[in-house]
Amino acid sequence: MGNNELDKIFEAFDNNSIFNNKSILQNNYQPEDIPHRSKQIKQIASILAPVLRGERTSNLFLYGKTGTGKTLSIQYVKEELLKREKKDADFKLKIEYLNCKLKKVSDTEYRILAELIKKFGGEIPSTGLPTQAVYDKFIDTIDSEKQLIVLILDEIDQTTKKISNDFLYNLTRLNPELSKSQICIVGISNNLTFLDELDPRVKSSLSEEEIVFPPYNAIQLQEILTKRAKDAFKEEVIEEGVIAKCAALAAREHGDARRALDLLRIAGELAERDNSNKIYLKYIDEANEKIERDKILDVIRSEPKQFQVVLNSIIQLSEKEPEGHLFTGEVYSFYRDSCVKNKLEILTQRRVSDIIQEFDMLGIITVNVISKGRGGRMREIKLAISKDITEKAKEIILDSLYN
Repeated sequence: MGNNELDKIFEAFDNNSIFNNKSILQNNYQPEDIPHRSKQIKQIASILAPVLRGERTSNLFLYGKTGTGKTLSIQYVKEELLKREKKDADFKLKIEYLNCKLKKVSDTEYRILAELIKKFGGEIPSTGLPTQAVYDKFIDTIDSEKQLIVLILDEIDQTTKKISNDFLYNLTRLNPELSKSQICIVGISNNLTFLDELDPRVKSSLSEEEIVFPPYNAIQLQEILTKRAKDAFKEEVIEEGVIAKCAALAAREHGDARRALDLLRIAGELAERDNSNKIYLKYIDEANEKIERDKILDVIRSEPKQFQVVLNSIIQLSEKEPEGHLFTGEVYSFYRDSCVKNKLEILTQRRVSDIIQEFDMLGIITVNVISKGRGGRMREIKLAISKDITEKAKEIILDSLYN
């Protein structure tokens, strides 16, 4: 491959006729104005307003599915509050945001507290202290001066998933231990049933106030996309109907604006790679396939080893059986052998059936129940992902099992 071929590629990108400012379509972009969320923003603002006078407010809980504007709205109110902080007040206003889903943050109580201590200017060794000592350190750090603290914990369900109810329980009980400072918590969750799964004491103190973010409908999504596209793309690069199609696809995915923006951005990137001077409808389909593929691979990557071994068993057996007539029993015995080989605990057949059910829900496999006469029934399993996803999945699983 000669250098001038590379020159051509780089020049084509240089004379890019698609994007004006791609960051506008990215996840972390904070728009000036947030359409269809003024009701929620006003509610958040009126609940948190007393912090400007140094008063502790109720804890607040925001929930709604992914891409319904929760994080955007709270970040917007955070900026507005900080702009209005009185410089001559006798207390400091501190508003800190932490996404609990960050790698390495939410897997232990220790780590999440260490991260918070760091945010408030303290230091702590990365392991080794007893948990109580870490709590004491956290209290000392935030109680070192008179301050009012708003702690925004995004994807807060991750903490209970990985840690336990204790962390949130302890957090909601901190105020009596503070002498100079006060703390209020804003929890954000995409999981609508998260509160019901909590210890009732944590539930009542964490959700003193609740705000629900409903999904966007297709028309609202079109408005959001049109607004962002105006500055993100050069003029007249979007084929008629592209934005409507993005909105329709995302509306099907429970009104997820993030999904709609990703579709549009990835379609733009695909058009750019093709040296096309327009984003055509076909690029939306390609972008949708890419997102689906990445989503499945992400799930496979983040699942526990046991899940990966079950999936690997299904993949390996499917390759031996090109017709794909696989049954739960065979998968289980292959799985059992793999666990022995990899020195992993062997789950019960019941639990493995549950895992297979989850793969079915994720669209990785399809499960058909076949009746075998005289009341006997078998579950037939078929892989439902394409060859290239299967190959990638195998790499991910091997990498995880042997590293």
